[in-house]
Amino acid sequence: MTLSDSTALGRTILERADELARFSDSPDHYTRTWLTPAHRAAAGRIAGWMREAGLEVRTDGAGSVIGRYEGAKPGAKAVVTGSHFDSVRNGGRYDGVLGILVPIACVAELSRRGERLAHAIEVVAFSDEEGARYQTSFLASRAWLGRFDTALLGRKDADGIRFDEAMREAGVDPAAIAAHPRDPATIAAYLEVHIEQGPVLLDAGLALGVVTAIAGGTRHKVRVLGEAGHAGTVPMAMRHDALAAAAEMVSAVEARAKATAGLVGTVGLLEVKDGTGNVIPGEVSFTVDLRSIDEGVKEGAVGDVLAAFDAIAARRGVKVEAVRTHGVRATRCSPRLQDLLAESVAAEGVPVKRLASGAGHDAMVVAEVAEVAMLFVRCGAGGVSHNPAETITAGDAGLAVAALGGFLRRFDVQGG
Repeated sequence: MTLSDSTALGRTILERADELARFSDSPDHYTRTWLTPAHRAAAGRIAGWMREAGLEVRTDGAGSVIGRYEGAKPGAKAVVTGSHFDSVRNGGRYDGVLGILVPIACVAELSRRGERLAHAIEVVAFSDEEGARYQTSFLASRAWLGRFDTALLGRKDADGIRFDEAMREAGVDPAAIAAHPRDPATIAAYLEVHIEQGPVLLDAGLALGVVTAIAGGTRHKVRVLGEAGHAGTVPMAMRHDALAAAAEMVSAVEARAKATAGLVGTVGLLEVKDGTGNVIPGEVSFTVDLRSIDEGVKEGAVGDVLAAFDAIAARRGVKVEAVRTHGVRATRCSPRLQDLLAESVAAEGVPVKRLASGAGHDAMVVAEVAEVAMLFVRCGAGGVSHNPAETITAGDAGLAVAALGGFLRRFDVQGG
């Protein structure tokens, strides 16, 4: 594939990402959450592009769109590649979607040439990775492997719509969400293409990068119970201010994360229940997200942060409750697949840069049953992601298609 060819493919990928971004839950910004009308419309468009590329398409019980390009011998193991097509609220149009559009373009090129590989290729457009609607991170990839928590069926979204009701409204059977799990023995390997979501490749002047590991993460929902009171009549020394205590706890998260290299900590949501300008806050809820590529570092930080919360609560005369709502272990990408991917990147004239991912990806779930690798594509706009400013170039997207094609051929030669 020539550079001009790859750039033309890249332009098509960017045009398709723009088209998908119009399928949004909001008229004001790009937000696409699980099984909304916009989400279902996007699924239909992805399925159409898969068919145009020569893939046989089906939809699973969680609403993921799965396309298969058969190998030279029918029934062969598949190299699976894909990512998610849901988004965070007011997010970026390439997050997840890039990892679907790049493989579709790659298969389209193989199909155009009439080329079949020893392995089948499957492109999976996972329906829900971000979990923005029901707080269900990695829902679709877990369901794809038959790992679904039935307790989620009764969970409600912000509009009070139950999880199972949303499925029925979308024409999906709640009982079948994980009824046909993928047999791990049929997966030869998994490769996820993703926008970097950071500035490392941008700063290095490199279009592509090979991921070495994916940081593990935990999330907690924390509730602080104090005592509400009149803002003008309760002396400072007699207060049990839930928000003041929560503010100190937020600072404790930041301080603990700053104290250890490679550890990051974030409080992304904070809510004062029944908050009013002239009332001492009596109840506050907030979230805590802690991540590291070192599982021991992450879990050690969790223990330290929760202990700090208890100490702050005792000193301030409030109560604190913390419930873990999400947990995923740090994931090491396959050294063998990393090397094949590095050779493919180098073959496109891009110096090889290996780097870790601080963000979570569906590859973490698939890694429980198969070898995984990730290819990062340079993120523009200072490395901003999960944000409307997120951007990539057509040239970089085209190089990703070429590198993915090289990886698939090298994998076949190696006999993986």
